[in-house]
Amino acid sequence: MISVVLPVRDGLPWLDAQLAALAAQQWDGPWEVVVADNGSADASADLARSWGRRCDRIRVLDASHRSGPAAARNAGVRAARGEMLAFCDADDIVQPGWIAACVAGLADADLVAGSFDMASLNGMTPGAPSAAATDQLGFLPAGLAANLAVRRPAFDAVGGFGEQLFVGEDIDFCWRLQLQGFRFAPAPDAVVAKREPADPWVLFRRALAYGRCGPLLYRRYRQQGARRDLVGSARSWAWLVAALPGLRRRDVRRRWVRALGVRLGRLTGSVAERVFFP
Repeated sequence: MISVVLPVRDGLPWLDAQLAALAAQQWDGPWEVVVADNGSADASADLARSWGRRCDRIRVLDASHRSGPAAARNAGVRAARGEMLAFCDADDIVQPGWIAACVAGLADADLVAGSFDMASLNGMTPGAPSAAATDQLGFLPAGLAANLAVRRPAFDAVGGFGEQLFVGEDIDFCWRLQLQGFRFAPAPDAVVAKREPADPWVLFRRALAYGRCGPLLYRRYRQQGARRDLVGSARSWAWLVAALPGLRRRDVRRRWVRALGVRLGRLTGSVAERVFFP
């Protein structure tokens, strides 16, 4: 059996589309969806329970004991029945064949990361899905928990996601698995349409949080080989200056806001972690 663990906290209005996409998945083997509600103040839990009444594969778990997506995922895994585990997010949409592709990927690996369609939910020109599995910090490849699948023995061996991390916990998880000898591989046919915030301020705050996790991961893993990319950092800051005249264009403005958030997050994270990771 494969269990899909879906953490959610205040997932409206997007949760409904994701649950519809999961309920429509086709795979010959047994599978289930565990919605781990992390203390939603909106009607996310009620919506998920209504889906559970329509689709007996879907069930809802109260995962409000500790805040954070890592804690919610871990709680979902404890309640899950599958020997294979897949993870996605409430505001995205898994594409047809996603579960089957996750299972196929796990036939030859302990951990797989799927691909992302960054266009269809963000008003962009459609293109080929982008690979989620990329090298991070000049170190090991990693995927995002918005499209990740793992065998339960590997998950248990590393104790699941690090609950003290609110961002970057998926990269940390992928690295810990590989450092313990588990095999990581891409699963390009497991596609998730990823949604980006429409509000530039929300986009900036999310990018700021992602930026802050970089110095923390560098401090944790520099002895194992994580590296800084000072040249890439300098180029990014130079682009932020050079792109200023083009900010009237929406696509440039969104890239600029995201890049600025990441760079400022890395500076503030460097101060907090007492490392230099610009």
